[in-house]
Order: sequence, then structure tokens, then C-alpha cells
Amino acid sequence: MRDQVVLVTGGARRVGAAVARALHAAGANVLVHYRSSGGAAIALADELNRERPNSAATHAADLLDATAPDALVEAALRAFGRLDVLINNASTFYPTPIGTITAAQWDDLMGSNLKAPLFLSQAAAPSLRANRGLIINIVDVHGLRPLKAHPVYSAAKAGLAMLTRSLARELGPEIRVNGIAPGPVLWPEKSMSDALKQEIIGKTALKRYGTPQDIARTALFLAKDAPYITGQIIAVDGGRSI
Repeated sequence: MRDQVVLVTGGARRVGAAVARALHAAGANVLVHYRSSGGAAIALADELNRERPNSAATHAADLLDATAPDALVEAALRAFGRLDVLINNASTFYPTPIGTITAAQWDDLMGSNLKAPLFLSQAAAPSLRANRGLIINIVDVHGLRPLKAHPVYSAAKAGLAMLTRSLARELGPEIRVNGIAPGPVLWPEKSMSDALKQEIIGKTALKRYGTPQDIARTALFLAKDAPYITGQIIAVDGGRSI
């Protein structure tokens, strides 16, 4: 991936940072998008630039802002002169039990998990098309198997799964579009009981949780070694989806 340029949304922390590190280690230059995690984003870019000078940059944007998609693509082109891979990783996640759902929650969850990936993909398409590029959408096992008390999030991720396949048809043959559906690879930042964690792990075929690096390795495979794969969603979930 030497000299290819990767834009990772929500790339400052957790899964996004693992993906940024993996693709950078393979030779790519990386633009790390963040909304509020400025310190983590700058620290990550500094880390990557120490490994290879002028190979990482950051850009702050609220993806619910209509101007953000064009601004992010322009930031990548300004920093590195091209764009080869878009990783739609940024997401919001919280429960919305029926009877409590607000319009603001709908707009937030649908906006970050579905609307932003669509409009960012649309903004990036000309640059990606010029380089026969790739879009990777981070979906979720719960886009395929709904999570109790999370109907809006689950519906948004289900929409992202269909968007992945739709974009593959719309943007081929020049641009490949695939998704990764993680299972339990990181626990939510809000506290979760050990009993619930064990219950979730017990529903996987491998009886253990994964790591962000499992998602990063899958992203690297799609970017580097899978030129004939498009329109697919790879479940990286320890067998949870079966």
C-alpha cells in the first residue's frame, strides 16, 4: 500500500486507531478524522509520523454537518494529493428502548451510522474512481441480528449493510465497496457487568472475544489482497452471527 492514502473516520481511538495503524504499517498515508478526540488523534498522527515522516494528518469534523464530507475529502487531497481508501468507521451507539425514542436520537444514530457514510462515499467517489479505490464500511453484527433495546442503532447498521451492497453496484467497476461486521471485539465505554460480558461471549462459536486488531487485519486484507471482492460484508465476530 505504499503511497496510497487512507481516510479513517473516527480514527483517533479504539477500532479506528487500530485500522489506521495497520494500514499505515503496510505503507499507506493516513488522514485521521475525529470529532471530539483531538488529543488522541494528534497523538496517533505524531506516533505514525515518527515511524514515517509526513505520513499522517488529522482533520476535525462533525459528520452530521452537511459540509463535512467535502471538507474531509479536500483535507485528504490537500495533505497527500490523492485518496485511495475510505474507511467509514465513525459511529454513535446507545440504547433507545421503544417508548423513549426521540427525534434527536433518530437523527443522531441514523446520521452517524448511515447518512454520513453515504454522503462521504459520494464526496469521495471521484477521487476513489481515479485510483480504482475502495470503501470499507464498519457495519455491526447487530445490523444483521438486532440488539434488544437498540432498535434505531440496529436499523441504522442494517441500512449501512444494504448501502454497502448498493454502492458496490453503483460504483463498480472502478471502486470496490465492502463491509466488516464486528462482533464482541471491544466493550462499550459505559460500564457493563461481567455476567453480561460472559453471556455475550457464550453466544459466539469461539467462546471468546476478539480485538480491534482482528478488524484491522480484515481491513488490511480487503485493501491489499482482495481485488476481486466487492459488495460483501465479512463478519468478524467469533461465530456470533451463526
